[in-house]
This record gives sequence, structure tokens and C-alpha cells, in this order.
Amino acid sequence: MTSPEPTPLWDLPSPAPKPAPPRKPAAERRRGGGRKGQRQPAETDPVARVVVDVPLAHLDRTFDYQVPRELDEAAVPGCRVRVRFAGQLVDGFLVERGTETEHTGTLAFLERVTSSEPVLPPRLAALCRAVAQRYGGTLIDVLRLAIPPRHAKAEGEPASEQAQAPPRPAGTGWQRYPRGPVLAEALGAGRAAHAVWQALPGEDWPGRLAELAATVAATGRGALLVVPDHRDLARLHAACAGLVGERAVVALSADLGPAERYRRWLAVLRGRVRVVVGTRAAMFAPVLDPGLFVVWDDGDDLHVDPHMPYPHVRDVLMLRAHTEGASLLVAGFARTAEAQLLLESGWAHPVVADRERVRAEMPRVTPFGEDFDLARDQAARAARLPAVAFEAARSALAAQAPVLVQVPRRGYVPGLACGRCRSPARCRRCAGPLMLPAGSTGPTGPAESGGSAPGRPSCRWCGVPDSSFRCATCGSGRLRAVVVGAKRTAEELGRAFPGVPVRTSGASEVLSTVDAEAALVVCTPGAEPVADGGYGAALLLDGWALLGRQDLRAAEETLRRWMTAAALVRRGTRGGRVVVGADAALTPVQALVRWDPGWHAERELAERTELGFPPAVRMAGLEGSPDALASLLAEISLPTSAELLGPVPLGEPDAEGRTERERALVRVPRQDGNALAAAVHAAAALRSARKDPEPVRMQLDPLELI
Repeated sequence: MTSPEPTPLWDLPSPAPKPAPPRKPAAERRRGGGRKGQRQPAETDPVARVVVDVPLAHLDRTFDYQVPRELDEAAVPGCRVRVRFAGQLVDGFLVERGTETEHTGTLAFLERVTSSEPVLPPRLAALCRAVAQRYGGTLIDVLRLAIPPRHAKAEGEPASEQAQAPPRPAGTGWQRYPRGPVLAEALGAGRAAHAVWQALPGEDWPGRLAELAATVAATGRGALLVVPDHRDLARLHAACAGLVGERAVVALSADLGPAERYRRWLAVLRGRVRVVVGTRAAMFAPVLDPGLFVVWDDGDDLHVDPHMPYPHVRDVLMLRAHTEGASLLVAGFARTAEAQLLLESGWAHPVVADRERVRAEMPRVTPFGEDFDLARDQAARAARLPAVAFEAARSALAAQAPVLVQVPRRGYVPGLACGRCRSPARCRRCAGPLMLPAGSTGPTGPAESGGSAPGRPSCRWCGVPDSSFRCATCGSGRLRAVVVGAKRTAEELGRAFPGVPVRTSGASEVLSTVDAEAALVVCTPGAEPVADGGYGAALLLDGWALLGRQDLRAAEETLRRWMTAAALVRRGTRGGRVVVGADAALTPVQALVRWDPGWHAERELAERTELGFPPAVRMAGLEGSPDALASLLAEISLPTSAELLGPVPLGEPDAEGRTERERALVRVPRQDGNALAAAVHAAAALRSARKDPEPVRMQLDPLELI
């Protein structure tokens, strides 16, 4: 006889349904009457409202429990508790205590208080609930992102002394921006000021942000500054520590160890530090009395959390600034369409330098075309560089300055196409993309002298080599490189500039800084190291590979990457040159040549508004199997203004013409964004209550729409 399988957690009803025993008079309960060993409720506020750690959308609410008398002092609002839910012990957070409950049956008691540390103060709880409502997620999913796991040893350590308020800095760096002193004055006076800052090329942006943070800290309020990656975090932390002191600033990031991360987070929660810097893990940091929130380079996709409900740092900080009466600064060298929307709506004001100052600080930018221009240029045959790029690189190396070379792909030759019709080269086994391994000078060329045999194309998916490629479209056996990777580019530049050291910065090893000496620094976008004194020149190659991506944000993202790299180059009066491999007539190239990202953001927002794309509207992406997606679309209650796009298949169809996954997009006007989020949450709750076996991914405001 087989024993029955245990019932899953979500199959059982919530605790309650025992008939309530006759209640004794309150005086008798206070005297400890009743059977021996029976738990008695607390005399004051005996009802605890708990958020249980159960990731099911239909259970996204608080549940009432009784606080036993022995846990009366320990069960403080915001603490961690253990409760019995559906017959199992689960973790939870005690949100608040009260005297009444809407539950009709007998309330279960709290099992124990894990820790009396109030890790969920009311402000943080309200913020997490607002973020969950904005993105159609659950409160417990947001709490997992906001509160780090507990570390008992770090929690038991004595609290450090509170840092003293630093003196207010002079803030002379903001004099170069007409509205910079006004922004600093508003922060010093404690007034809320929302701004979008466009940093000058070559600007010491960590120093400028540190001045604003110190200005706020001098008034006794807190500041939270969020950057994309650890290299930016290290620079910003050093700048802030130099102005407010080591004890008054703390750095938060997800790569810290459990003990150190929880120790620093507790220092913020207890109000021991005034300035917090960090990556996206710090966007929920419980800063005491915040006066300033800053997000640097908000267009970087590292600012989007990859976990449910996928919040964006910029949007979370906007919510915090609005609800807590604090200032918000969206900063960067480029400007996103979302930041432009803040300006055009009047919610924020621009902080930019005048055109004379911009022209004086920017490097000289020269565009060049791709295939046609390179074919006519004899100098381009050595390393895919035209004469203007060779000249810029030689001049910088002769001046003992490093040269930055940005390549949009890592690897050797990560993409191949037919040499005749330019169709993508596919594997005959799995239809995956073909690539060329290291060791060859070209897709059909011989190996390096003294090297191994010529490399054969192989599949990037299954790894099977293809020594006899034939194009399925035209039958040609010739191959050409769609884009050349960083490794191949480094080899070509090493041959073109003999005797010059070549350094690479990418996924395997990302450099933070390079010395002020003659060298070629080949990197992928986002991995550009900072050069001491600035680069003498920057070569931005294969711009068409970035601009030609099937992505709504391709032009905006390309300009952001170009400007981030070009901002590391010396000004034009000192010989700084930027050579970009793209057609000069393209809008992103014109914005780079003129160093006018605001003009590009205006055009981008106007086009998206006309076409009905974010941020002019709000969108929800629904992705799943065809059957699951059809079932969801049939029962979801969308706003009347909603427009359904799709579903469309994702990936290649099988032999029968079907795909495993499909995606549909739902868009509504911005004023109906909350209604769309509520509809998505209600649909997720219905599916989880019904225990649908096939999941459907639901995401509000996804970055990838095409």
C-alpha cells in the first residue's frame, strides 16, 4: 500500500477553519487562566499582519496571526517571523500590529520571531508595495530584492557610531553649467529639485555627484547614488569618501559577501551613514530622511533587475523622490527618451552647459563610411581602418597617449554571411549561426604564418564544423565576416602598429584604468577603461553592427555607447580625435559630431510618440507557449484603451510550422498604466490559483520590444 503524496503548499487552504472555543473574560485571560501550557494572546495589539514568503500571485496580501504573550516585546512591526501557513512553517515579515481582524475563525499564533530587527520600516513597506503595483508583481517578490538575507553574526554586532555631518563643499565644478549653482543651492536649502544632467565630455562626474551628496549630507539628510557597474561604483565611492569621510559613506552591491552586505545594509537602516552609493541592488536602500536620489547613465540595461517584477532603477528612484519629497537627478553623458519625457512634462529641468563650453571641451569627431569607402582606401586593407583613422592613431601614439578602439563584438569572427548575397551563414545541422575560430586571417583566408591549419567555420550553437559551406539562398561557397570581434581586431592592429603594446578589455578581463603611455586598448562597449589624462584618440569601429540591430532602442543605445567612449578622449584643443565608423548622414552620428544628445532624444521621443512606443505609452510583454498565451489573452481583463499586438512566434518554426513560444504586446496610454498593471496582476493571480501548469512571463515596460 503506497502512502499518499504530500499535498503541495499552494493546494492547502489558508490557516483558519477550526471552530472558535468560547472566549473567557478578558480579566481571566490576563490572570493567565485556561489550561496549563496553552498559549495566551498579548494584552495589547494581539493581531499581527504578516506577509508570508510564498511566491504565488493569488496570495499577495497580508494574513492575520495572534501574537503570543511571550513574544509581545519581540514581535515589533517590521521584524522577521516564522508562521505556520497551509500546514508548513514559512518565513514572513510582520508589517503591523492591531486589535481587530476580519478573519471569522480562530487565528493561529506566531511560531517564533526570527529577529527583532525592524528590517521592514513603514516607508520601505510602502515603497515595495508601490513598486509591485507599478509593475504588476507581488509584494514578496519586491521584498526579496529590497531586503538582503539575514546574517545573524552581523546583526548581533554592536552598532557603529553615527557619522557627523560634513561641511558643505564649495561646489565650484557646477559653475560650468548655468543651472548648476541653482541646483546645488536648492539641495543645500532642503528644497526638492528634479533635474536631468548632461555631463560635459571629460567631466569628472564622480566628483560632481560627490559634491551634491556632500551638500545634502551637510544639512543632515541622506543621499542615494546608483551607478551601473562596479568600476563606476569604485570611482564614485572614492570621490564621496574624500568629501564626507570614510565613515559617512557606504557602498552597496550584490557581489558583496552575505555578512558584509548585511552589515552595510544595517548601517544604512540604523541611520549610521548619510551617503549610500551602489549598483542596482542599492535602489531600495532604506536611507534615513533622504534628500537626494541620483541615477547615473540610466540608459544602461544593467539598471534593470532581471528578477520579478523587473524594476528599473530610474523608475524606483522616481517613486521614492515623489513619495518622500526628495530631489532626483538623472545624469549621464547621453540622454534617454525617458529622461527627455521628464523634461517635456515639466517634472524635471535640464542642467546642460552652453554650446560654447561644449565645443571647447569635446574632442574632434570624424565619421567614415563602411564597405564602399574602405574598398577605395588602400590603407584600410591592413586593419579595416581608413587613412583618417590611421592618422588619428599615429598622432596619438606619437604623443605618447593611449588609443581606445571600441569593437561591438567580442571573440574573433563571431558572425559570418554569404560572400555573394550577404545572407546569414547557417549551420546545416541545427540552423545556428556560423562563426570563425581564432587562428585565421579571414573567413576563407590562410592561417597565420607559423600557425595551425586554416580555421574552419563552426556553429555557435552546436559546435559542429562546416568545411564545405554552401549558401542556401544562392549556392555560393564564399563567406564574409558580418562583424569582426575584439580578438581579431587586436591581431590586425598589432600588425598595423608593430612595437605598440595592445591591451584588451572585455568579458573575460575588464580593465579599470590604463596608464598615460602609447598603447592600443581594444575593448567592447561598456568595458572602456579610464586613461590617465585621457585618450589621445578613439576609434569606434563597425558602427553599422550597432545601428542595424533589430531593436527599438538601437539608435539611442548606439549613441550612448559612443558618447561614453568619446567622453574619455582629450578635448580637441589638446589633439583629441574620435573616428566613428558609420555614415555621417545618420542621426546618431550627427548627434555625436555636434555633441548634442538632447537633440537626438527630442527626435527619438517625437518618433516614439507618433508610432505609439514607450515611453510615450506603457506596454506589457506576455510570452509563453501558444496554448498558454491564448488562454491568458482570452481571460485577461484589459482596460478599454488597450491595444493588442500579436501574438507573434518567437524563434524558428519546426517542420510543422509551429513554434514553442509566442509573444504578445499590450499597450495603453500612460494614464492607464496602473490599470494595465492591475490587469496583469489579476491574470497572474487567477493562473496561480488555478494551478496552470504552463507558465507565462509577464513584464511591464520591457526593454526589448522587437
